[in-house]
Amino acid sequence: MHTAPPLLDLLPPLLDGVFEDPPWGIFLDRLRHHTQADYAALTFRPPGKPLNQVVHLYSGAASPPLVSQLYHEHLYETDPLPYYNLAEGRAYALHEMLRAGEPEHDSYYRNLLVPSGMNAMRMMRVREASGVNGWLNITRRTGDFGPADDALLHEIAPYLRGALRNFVALEHERFNAAVANDAIGRLAFGWFTLDANLQVLDCDRQGETLLAHSGILGRNANGRLTARPRALEQEIIAAVRTLAAEPRSRPRAIILNRDPWLDMLLMPTHKRSISARPDPAIIAYVHGDNWSSADRCEQLAELFLLLPSEARLALALSRGLTITEAAAELGLTVETARNYSKKIYSKLGARGQSDLVRFVMRSVLAIA
Repeated sequence: MHTAPPLLDLLPPLLDGVFEDPPWGIFLDRLRHHTQADYAALTFRPPGKPLNQVVHLYSGAASPPLVSQLYHEHLYETDPLPYYNLAEGRAYALHEMLRAGEPEHDSYYRNLLVPSGMNAMRMMRVREASGVNGWLNITRRTGDFGPADDALLHEIAPYLRGALRNFVALEHERFNAAVANDAIGRLAFGWFTLDANLQVLDCDRQGETLLAHSGILGRNANGRLTARPRALEQEIIAAVRTLAAEPRSRPRAIILNRDPWLDMLLMPTHKRSISARPDPAIIAYVHGDNWSSADRCEQLAELFLLLPSEARLALALSRGLTITEAAAELGLTVETARNYSKKIYSKLGARGQSDLVRFVMRSVLAIA
């Protein structure tokens, strides 16, 4: 039976391993098989991390729990292995890294390596472009590794360097996305994309939450956007069809609910995906408020020292209503609303409604 050379068998899981959770599990399993190792591990330490904080991925039996605990508590401080002094891409045997007869080296071998079944070892260092170092090592309880194992590790080195670089870049983007999503989530903004027939194609976490739990927006069994009441759904359908037919049309803002507040901005999108998913025609940005209007008025009054009547008007104006619209909604005359607005602007130091909106949206209420 013909089998693929070890390197060809190892490359696909090495390159695809960045998408596994945890990463590179299949690669390490196969590496252990091809080298007849009892244990295979990939360890890397991002810049700035303490010596005992590393990403450690492995295949095979891990060190006994007590040994691992001792290492993380204090043995790492006297770890004599010359990790950063290893030439890149070369496999080092244990006797090349530990000096027999030196107390510190003998103690490390006796207290950590032997109890972990690491009597024979090969270790190789790679360093990717951003500065992250990675160490690939294989160990055996009995018998040493040979030249073929050394050659295989050497062949792996450039591909491992590239895979590690991709992993670091991917983790960097994941971290940035997580921070951005958290900030956007605190502002209660979300998004979802639609085709011209209102099929929901994709959405972020906040968009998914609003579709599932707002009671206003939803998806039917076929994945099509729905809205309640029916008149609102018809308004959204008309806006989407107009924007899909005329991509240069101005975006459409729609108030979905007033208490608690929920609004949506529909925009044509020209972004194209390289995935197998259909390209979207429309992106919908949605914004919901978990607080009731009464809660928001109370918070505005506390933050800006407003009277309750002033806080109610400030909230209405901050949500884009004109003086006339806000007066009608609150049961005030237009003249009374104007008088209140002057007092609000004076207390906030605002020069008009645009300043009021900016002050409210940039205050701590935006993330409450």
